[in-house]
Amino acid sequence: MNKFLLSILTLCFILLFSACSSKLDAGKINLENWKNDRYGCKGLRIQDLEELQKIKNTFLEANNQELILTFGRPDRVELLDKSQSFFFYFLEPSDDCGEGHKTEKEPLKVLFRLNAINKVSEVTITTLNP
Repeated sequence: MNKFLLSILTLCFILLFSACSSKLDAGKINLENWKNDRYGCKGLRIQDLEELQKIKNTFLEANNQELILTFGRPDRVELLDKSQSFFFYFLEPSDDCGEGHKTEKEPLKVLFRLNAINKVSEVTITTLNP
């Protein structure tokens, strides 16, 4: 009986947690193009730069699952320390695009800084790395 009750509670917890995450309002950003432009290789994400600059602060306090549901899997994730991480989405082609895409400068990217509870605390559009 205890295993059954534990299984039911676990299932309820998973359903409750997954129900809390939904897509974010991304304004006029073409999310289909965004998701189909991994590492910025096709030059589709950069087309939404102006809109992204306008609405970037609306993503503050979003959680990591909402970012993934909205923008797709990040191009790169970097753990800064035990309490912070960054989601990278490249706007310009990165070195990860493969042969023929060797970049001489750091590509423009969107950095979402996530705090210890996986909430966005900062959104930066930059060529710098954290």
